[in-house]
Amino acid sequence: MSDIEKVKKLRSATGAGFKDCNLAIKESNGDLDKAIEILRIKGISKASKKMSRDAKEGVVAVSGDDKKLSLIEVNCETDFVAKNDDFIKFVQELSELNNDVNSDVESLNKSIMSDGKSVQDNLVALIAKIGEKITIGKTKTISHKGSINSKYLHTVVKDNLAKLAVAVSIETKDNSDTVKNFGKQLSMHIAASNPLALDQNSIDQTLIDKEQELVQEELKNSGKPEEIAKKISLGKMNKFKEENALLSQAWVMEPKKKVQDILKELSISDLKIKEFVRFKIGE
Repeated sequence: MSDIEKVKKLRSATGAGFKDCNLAIKESNGDLDKAIEILRIKGISKASKKMSRDAKEGVVAVSGDDKKLSLIEVNCETDFVAKNDDFIKFVQELSELNNDVNSDVESLNKSIMSDGKSVQDNLVALIAKIGEKITIGKTKTISHKGSINSKYLHTVVKDNLAKLAVAVSIETKDNSDTVKNFGKQLSMHIAASNPLALDQNSIDQTLIDKEQELVQEELKNSGKPEEIAKKISLGKMNKFKEENALLSQAWVMEPKKKVQDILKELSISDLKIKEFVRFKIGE
């Protein structure tokens, strides 16, 4: 077998560029197995150098069904790579594995992919091949006994990959189309309204404190009497909680009503929103 044929075979086996394959063949004195190992080592080196760069593009992948749904965010540096076939293929298989391991990142990294290699090894190889930083971001699995899951993908890149994805779990024994339709609409509402928590009492205190600081800073130099400033501050904080808690948000499909009003109108006694998750690239 000539060196050119070996380079072609090495490219086919590793996906590396012609120049890198040619150098590896020369360095290994024509030994293909050794050349593959050389490229793997160089790939890890290249990947390490790229990890200091920013990766704010990418996709969110959703896998599972109405009993268990999993979301995973995979970041890269450019939108061009987010649409790359190799990147998409990797993320789609990764998403299924993520659902299998219930979003346990440590287990996910060790999981074996269809080519017999681990997720971690394939990630390193993909970084070396594509030439961009690629990272696994947030992961989340929703699964509750007696609940029905719904999802919504916005700005779909391909199939189950999107720039924004929502999963929501609704607890009820009612498995009617009415419930399923509400789940779909609720997912769309969450995508548009980006609630911070299910109800006002569940909003992270750190976020409330930060908002309080901003409001106080705004009122500090307003010249308003202290008592009036306190009332304004209280009003602003109440509005902040109302607008950022899912149940008290204005329903996107009918803004004069709140989400909790829509729940009541469905007249399903055991119906309640159990959990939701919203991932958006860049947030």
